[in-house]
Amino acid sequence: MAEVPRVADRQATVQFLTVAEVATLLRVSKMTVYRLLRGGDLTSARVGRSFRVPQDAVDRYLAGAYGRRV
Repeated sequence: MAEVPRVADRQATVQFLTVAEVATLLRVSKMTVYRLLRGGDLTSARVGRSFRVPQDAVDRYLAGAYGRRV
């Protein structure tokens, strides 16, 4: 049986961003980031009343956005 990595080990590899940081990175408003979260385009974790977005979710979103023709 494969060993499941401990939470502490996984936390070291996952970087979370705030909604404001994602907005700055994507050069959009915070409201646009909230719309992306609500629409399911970005995944997030809820911490209290705020959201944290994994860096890899932003990377996947950008890869998908650049892969599409507008």
